[in-house]
Amino acid sequence: MKIISVNVGRPRENPWKGLPATYIEKLPVDGPVKVTSPGPKGDGSVGLEGDRVGDMQNHGGTDQAVYVYGTEDYGHFNQLTGRDFGAGAFGENLTTTGYDVNAALIGERWAGPGGLVLQVTGARIPCGTFRGWIAERGWLKTFTLEARPGPYLRVVAPGFVEAGAELEVVHRPDHDVTAAMFFRAAMGERELIPRILEIPELPQAEKDWLEGK
Repeated sequence: MKIISVNVGRPRENPWKGLPATYIEKLPVDGPVKVTSPGPKGDGSVGLEGDRVGDMQNHGGTDQAVYVYGTEDYGHFNQLTGRDFGAGAFGENLTTTGYDVNAALIGERWAGPGGLVLQVTGARIPCGTFRGWIAERGWLKTFTLEARPGPYLRVVAPGFVEAGAELEVVHRPDHDVTAAMFFRAAMGERELIPRILEIPELPQAEKDWLEGK
């Protein structure tokens, strides 16, 4: 897959959650951006240098270090809504093309520039900030029904990313649990949960969340 855009957030007020700031507004940046493992969940750090999260209780940390969204999925929502969503519109760090990122398997690994290795850990779960940011009537219901969430990834080995660089799938686990399936289970298809909990690649925090702990 090819990276079309690398997007870094800038702080703005968050009236949708009553928090001091949100970094959901991600803007494309030029040149290489360093990617490293973030600090513990709760310190606001993410994997891309210069980026942050505002809702430190529910976002960020090791298992949500990098968020990826595909141009193919933007095309789908553009046709559905009549809007013109583009790179960074959903708050993703990397906008990609040429690969169905929602069909990526939990535990799948991608290799990139400078020795970078990323591993799929789950999927974006929509929140109040996302709903308010997009400002589309019935948006959370639409986003849920379409099940095109985009995956979260952890940083296995540091490196860098930049527009035009390639990410290569270097490992696919021996199961069929995709980012989209994880999303569907999390958003109401509870019958999928036992199947998802069986895979060893699912992070413990995501297991606990699916089990309601």
